[in-house]
Amino acid sequence: MPRRERVTRISVEQPLWRALAGYRVLATGYAIGLFATAYERFERPWLAVAYFALLAVWTLATLPRVANADGCTKRFLAADLTVALAGILLTPVADDPARVEAGGPTMPSIWTAGAVLAFAIKGGWRWAALASTLVAVANLIERGGPARDTVHNVILVWVASIAIGYVVEVARASERTLARALEIEAATRERERLARDIHDSVLQVLAMVQRRGTVLGGEAAELGRMAGEQEVALRTLVSGGLIPVPRAPQDSAEAAAARAADETRDDPDGPGDDPVDLRALLAPYAGALVSLAEPGAPVPLAPAAARELTAAVGAALDNVRKHAGARARAWILVEDEPDEVIVTVRDDGPGIPEGRLAQAEGEGRLGVVLSIRGRLSDLGGSAELISVPGQGTEVELKVPKDSDGERDARGKAEQG
Repeated sequence: MPRRERVTRISVEQPLWRALAGYRVLATGYAIGLFATAYERFERPWLAVAYFALLAVWTLATLPRVANADGCTKRFLAADLTVALAGILLTPVADDPARVEAGGPTMPSIWTAGAVLAFAIKGGWRWAALASTLVAVANLIERGGPARDTVHNVILVWVASIAIGYVVEVARASERTLARALEIEAATRERERLARDIHDSVLQVLAMVQRRGTVLGGEAAELGRMAGEQEVALRTLVSGGLIPVPRAPQDSAEAAAARAADETRDDPDGPGDDPVDLRALLAPYAGALVSLAEPGAPVPLAPAAARELTAAVGAALDNVRKHAGARARAWILVEDEPDEVIVTVRDDGPGIPEGRLAQAEGEGRLGVVLSIRGRLSDLGGSAELISVPGQGTEVELKVPKDSDGERDARGKAEQG
């Protein structure tokens, strides 16, 4: 049995946590080394020794927590930053005041940057800004004022941490996008595998039942018709499209589409004025004799415009059955352009004889076409009918995605 596609998630954040854990260890060693070289100048070396002992134990004990995002909770980050701030504020108490005024390093030194970076990696640039601001305040208190070197160090930590936090946010967004793309790719491959299996078995059986039922006639013909509809639905499913709404044998596609449009309009929990997917309204028209080709992605359109365009498609299909016959095939093509939606309804009927279209229009007897044009003109759209004798008829419906006509139509619907 073929195995399902597995999606391997790539974490762009995990290497940052590992690097931060290594940085904290190195920064601890560096801070202790600075203290050892200036031990004689400390007025209260015992206080510094106690702090560095705490810093070393804290750093080593928290390595498992800093190795991933789950361990770095808000409470832990707050405690970690408190250790850094305490070391900064204790520096003037333990160190020589003259050395502090001369710009000597704080006791935690560069270890403080690690605490701020943890905020940046965990919560993005906003958390980094908060942590670096607290460090800035502590440094100003430690120096007793905004000295030049202190301001320089504060700005450096601030800019670096915020920049890293922003990069982390962008990396997370890219990771989510990549994971979604991999999931879609895996689903597409699985759908293609299922489509091959179904095509070799179920679809061929349904097609055979449809053909045999048509030949036998009677009740077998009805079974064949139902098998044909199920073949279309199943073929649409495995190709990644929409499934036509199930309907009773006596139910027409127009009734199903109208019911779907009414549900879109009347559903109290529905989208209201939010755009609706036109594909969902056109899907009921698909059947054994009507093929629906859509972009494979949602086609958003305002509810009023979507309902009018769906009704126009239904009128065009009525015209196909009236003039091309009940067994005529039709195709619906949906195109989602940047500024408009184009729906084309084409049939394989005999077409309209040359000159007949102009004659009928002059006599005012293009009832269906005129009604279609009337619907779409209120939306700022258009409808064009093209017919070639012997090559069928094509109706092209265009509706702008946002227009004054569309807003007027919504206003009329609300007033009604």
